[in-house]
Amino acid sequence: MLNEPATPVAVVLPAESGSCSRARRMVDEAITTWGLPEEFADDAALVVTELVSNGADHAEGPLRLTVNRTDDGVLIEVHDRSTALPVLRPVSPESPRGRGMIIVNALSKRWGVTPDADGKTVWAELAVS
Repeated sequence: MLNEPATPVAVVLPAESGSCSRARRMVDEAITTWGLPEEFADDAALVVTELVSNGADHAEGPLRLTVNRTDDGVLIEVHDRSTALPVLRPVSPESPRGRGMIIVNALSKRWGVTPDADGKTVWAELAVS
């Protein structure tokens, strides 16, 4: 359990594929600072990579990444300026793409989308097992 509140971390990233590595570093540093298990950082890195990658591929404008400490893990949020919603869809084994939200769904306690006036925030909550 969390003894004291941790300060959320946030950054604005360009909507481009190179932003994924910066997002992974930020999440890894937050998890280390908050004293969460190292193996938990691997799952969080996959989730943030997929959320930022989706934003870079399908959204408009800059992406705003926020990571919050929760009682049992982290909440990762990526805001973009698109109103298009992410979807879980079947993927052909031959397809090299399209598994992002399947990965997010598998690794997250829960995930969702919060629309707002200038786009949406796709979020995923991960719990330490």
